[in-house]
Amino acid sequence: MSIITLTTDWSQNDYYLGALKGKIYSLCSGAVVVDITHQIPSFDLSQAAFILKNSFPFFPKKTVHLIGVNSEAAESRNYLALYAQGHYFVGADNGIFSLLLDGEDPEMAINIKLDEREKNSTFPCVSILARAACYLAEGGKIENLGEAAREIYRQVPIMATIDDSVISGSVIYIDSFQNAITNINLDLFNRIAKGRAFEIIVQSNHYKINKINKHYYETAVGEMLAIFNSAHLLEIAINNGNAAELLNLDTNSTVRVRFFDEQEIKKL
Repeated sequence: MSIITLTTDWSQNDYYLGALKGKIYSLCSGAVVVDITHQIPSFDLSQAAFILKNSFPFFPKKTVHLIGVNSEAAESRNYLALYAQGHYFVGADNGIFSLLLDGEDPEMAINIKLDEREKNSTFPCVSILARAACYLAEGGKIENLGEAAREIYRQVPIMATIDDSVISGSVIYIDSFQNAITNINLDLFNRIAKGRAFEIIVQSNHYKINKINKHYYETAVGEMLAIFNSAHLLEIAINNGNAAELLNLDTNSTVRVRFFDEQEIKKL
């Protein structure tokens, strides 16, 4: 069974998605097409990378992931087919792959060879990426799609920073429950914490949390909580509530974790 996933910054209301699926089924009628999401904010590579990064590892190896976010390549860049972590990816060389792979180099990266008609395409997902995706889904060798890419365009993600006993992070994603997911990961938290007491400061000193939940229900309904989610990222939520809306959080909102030494605790 060949699987092709789709991640785009389109909506369900335009004809683009129907055209892309029609092209895929015309080229490889036996493929299973899976929609990851088509609700990415326009041109938002960071959001697309976050969602796909936390989705693709659950698919079978050799699944093909077509990325249609900001999909028109710049004049100086190309369309790529990549093989990484046992999966294939096709999309524009716009920085999405470095975000998706956390800066790691793919095992193979190929500049997709285009004919003259494809070079002038205004709908590359249909005219270029669908062709490459179907070729890979049907067992084609990635190296036959073009020449090896010497390098790929890289974007640097926003990382949490450390200053003395404070981790300064930011919200990178708001999910459909209005939970605010940050770029503070569990490994970083444990490395800096060293078993010390702490407080999590959300946006301002008005909102503070001093414990990490293992489950949402550990906090009373309507109360604010912090939890490390399935992606091992610190998440700010309100039990049965809308944290982002009620706390006025958005992507790039500040979340800090301050750790206390024993002497500081005695002074509190």
